[in-house]
Amino acid sequence: MLAPTPASPESAGMSTTALNRLEAHLKSRYIDAGRFPGTQVLIYRRGKIVHSTVQGFADLERKVPVKDDTIFRIYSMTKPITSVAFMMLVEEGKVALDEPVAKYIPEWKNLGVFVVGTAPAFLTRPPTRPMQIVDLLRHTSGLTYGFQQRSNVDAAYREKKIGEVIKAGTLDGMIEDLAKIPLEFSPGEAWNYSVSTDVLGYLVGKISGQPFEQFLKERIFKPLGMTDTDFFVPADKAHRFAACYSADPQGGFNPLAAERKGTLTLQDDPTTSSFLAPPSLISGGGGLCSTAADYLTFCRALLNGGELGGVRLLGPKTLKLMTSNHLPGGVDLPAMSRSMFAEAAYNGIGFGLGFAVTMHPSQTLIAGSPGEFNWGGAATTSFFIDPAEELITIFMTQVLPSSAYPLRRELRTMVYAAITESNL
Repeated sequence: MLAPTPASPESAGMSTTALNRLEAHLKSRYIDAGRFPGTQVLIYRRGKIVHSTVQGFADLERKVPVKDDTIFRIYSMTKPITSVAFMMLVEEGKVALDEPVAKYIPEWKNLGVFVVGTAPAFLTRPPTRPMQIVDLLRHTSGLTYGFQQRSNVDAAYREKKIGEVIKAGTLDGMIEDLAKIPLEFSPGEAWNYSVSTDVLGYLVGKISGQPFEQFLKERIFKPLGMTDTDFFVPADKAHRFAACYSADPQGGFNPLAAERKGTLTLQDDPTTSSFLAPPSLISGGGGLCSTAADYLTFCRALLNGGELGGVRLLGPKTLKLMTSNHLPGGVDLPAMSRSMFAEAAYNGIGFGLGFAVTMHPSQTLIAGSPGEFNWGGAATTSFFIDPAEELITIFMTQVLPSSAYPLRRELRTMVYAAITESNL
């Protein structure tokens, strides 16, 4: 895929001075302060790359600098890609959003809702309605993540290592384990960040008749020229793979802890990482590695109504459906969320089919546009796409958890501040 033309910010209605201020902020507040090892920022507007910068190190121990082609663990930024893959099957008439999940996973037919107890002796009640495909896409399925650390259901996930940052087991095994653990709530009654997108990846494989990773490669990555995006980093690219750090002094992943004080602990060494070999569990919720350039290619296709360079992933009406708020009653996340943690701010933000969606910028207290959509990853990577402003921003670093610092709020504020000619 032909790369977009680099251009001055001013040629696309943005300010060089304001974007330089963003870079100075990243350097002083995060890199020099020891909070981030290094950063990469890529900003695309009106068909041009107007800002492309790298700072600091991809690997502090070996003093390897961040480069334009550094490969990062994108964790939950895998979710939008999986969601797009699934919606390609919807467009082909192979599955519908209102179908019950149990049609494709029969062993889930009798999944109950948690009442009381601990694994394996749970007391459950029947759900008010069956889990539907749409519940998986919008995180209203009743599934969860173990790291929420809120309930006995979460604890059962941790015991089985379901949805862990370091993947274990197989996708088939995860589906079998989930058949034995109750739902947190009846589908459609609440929003809870969860392994739902991993289940979508499983369904892509089952419905398409080919392995999920093969579907992504043949239908998305190869056609778009996303040559550095995969579930593992091959040996000939390992020298480009970044180290991953924890903001927790113990090197752990605790998204609910208070703000950290600027210490970095090596969490995943790029020379010994499990990402250097094909994983046993192909995680559509958090398993991909990628580069900023590759992810920009994917985002450009979304900004362009589902097509890029003659390669069409989805039709524009399907993409519009995905980037509309699908929370029941049209509410925002605070009205429905039971999640202790997610990759999005809440007020004024709804949730679509694989993306958080800005509904009311004034309620977010951050500059933005209605219809802007976004998501992020556990190691503080993030992206947002603003169709109204023809804007894409991609941010890369490798620090767990993404809740350690208010970087995403600052990034959005400073990027929108750099717009000198608004389309609205």
